Amino acid sequence: MIRSIDPGDHLDRLADLTKVLREQHQAGRRVTEQITTLATAQMLKDPSSATKLKGLMRQFVRMYEPHEAREDTVLFPALRSVVSKNEFDALGEDFEKKEHQLFGEEGFEKMVERVASIEKSLGIYDLAQFTPRG
Repeated sequence: MIRSIDPGDHLDRLADLTKVLREQHQAGRRVTEQITTLATAQMLKDPSSATKLKGLMRQFVRMYEPHEAREDTVLFPALRSVVSKNEFDALGEDFEKKEHQLFGEEGFEKMVERVASIEKSLGIYDLAQFTPRG
């Protein structure tokens, strides 16, 4: 039996998803703050702090991977169906203005370079190393 899709049901599911994603954004900020506190040379010398740091990083990755996937496959594609092209374009402009306020001109590019530098120092920049062999 083919079930017709109720647009209201779809929007309810998106509202539920958005609520969870917002809660995860808040949780991610809390975990990131804890990671930042523990990720110092002094704290890494303490085995219990290092263990806690590893656990926090695992928690973040465990949450972030499905979070990002759901945003990319469900939320962001649905956004185009609930806002007009003009509204979508205006959102893009608003995001770019916010980016410039937070990071200055060329802020995104500078942040990408900064993240790449950090990844290189941690030995995780080369994406190919994460490809399963065999």
